[in-house]
Amino acid sequence: MKILLAVGAMMLVPACSHAQGAKACEELKTEIAAKLDAKGVKNYTLDIVAKDADAGDAKVVGTCEGGTKKILYKRGEAAAKGEKKEPGKG
Repeated sequence: MKILLAVGAMMLVPACSHAQGAKACEELKTEIAAKLDAKGVKNYTLDIVAKDADAGDAKVVGTCEGGTKKILYKRGEAAAKGEKKEPGKG
């Protein structure tokens, strides 16, 4: 009987932690952005996409809504657009 009770308790713990881990995407995106800003990171983008979407050269920095979506981090996006030079000049 003690073994059955212990096994039941062990199976319940992962279920509880999984339920607590499901966050709204906008909330998690805001938290990640705050951490990046606190570290002094500039010129980055955070995008929320479906979990099946191709990340390309972006890095997955979080999952949300029960693992159905992911948050992608890409650095230098804004800087690359503003610093683009014309060929033959500069």
